[in-house]
Amino acid sequence: MERVPVDSSNLVSVGYDEEASILEIEFNNGVYQYFEVPAHVYEELINSGSKGSYLYQNIKGIYSYEQI
Repeated sequence: MERVPVDSSNLVSVGYDEEASILEIEFNNGVYQYFEVPAHVYEELINSGSKGSYLYQNIKGIYSYEQI
């Protein structure tokens, strides 16, 4: 999956597969995929002022994930 670099102290890059609804996030310590994530969540993450805060408030603990 192609990821785009993001300006964040914790996140390195973010990608999204719209057909599979998979959000892929590269952190400083690894890459994780989050499943069944709606496209608007990806768009809100990319456009948020604090990507780390958005992630913790709207993605972690809500969507299943795995480290790849």
